[in-house]
Amino acid sequence: MTTPSEGLGHRLRHVYWLGGGSGSGKSTVARQLAASRGMRLYSTDEAMADHAKRCAPDDCPFLTAFKDMDMDERWLNRPPALMLETFHWFRGEAFDLIVEDLLTFGADQAVLVEGFRLLPRLVRPLLTVRSQAVWLIPTPAFRLAAFTSRGGLTDIAGKTSAPSRALENLLQRDDMFTALVEREAKDDGLPVINVGSAMTVDELASRVAEEFNL
Repeated sequence: MTTPSEGLGHRLRHVYWLGGGSGSGKSTVARQLAASRGMRLYSTDEAMADHAKRCAPDDCPFLTAFKDMDMDERWLNRPPALMLETFHWFRGEAFDLIVEDLLTFGADQAVLVEGFRLLPRLVRPLLTVRSQAVWLIPTPAFRLAAFTSRGGLTDIAGKTSAPSRALENLLQRDDMFTALVEREAKDDGLPVINVGSAMTVDELASRVAEEFNL
């Protein structure tokens, strides 16, 4: 008998999954690969606002609680480990909406879906072959340089009453999240690429394409 996940895997056999830690270059590589290989690009980051609206409170309790917090409650008044444990996207909330969106796309064109929300434990049941997915794991130095250049975490921390401490909390949380993703992927035998400052975007894109057997 075919299980629900096996059925979904068959319907998503044209989908490639690019996950990993924040600041690892996922979006940049995905844009380059999608453009050069004629793939449809789906960014889970860009879908977050829509998914937050579509997810019912009972289905997304951590998201609902997060919405009720002010910025200090989110990023200052809790230790990084608790921030990681209770962050809704890290818990996999609304992942089913990613799948729901992907099922609306035609299977005549390959789809490249990317974002930190692609947790190995959630993606694995949807794969028909392991080469459909890869996770990018940045070194701490590479991740910090990425965050510094784009300013995302700095902007979030700047909305709290103690930006320096909030930024440190966010960096620690993301460090733990990256380690968790790497451990999950490796424990399940899924492909991982370690990303450092010596690797160019072209080299990284080539490595990802190789893992995808493109």
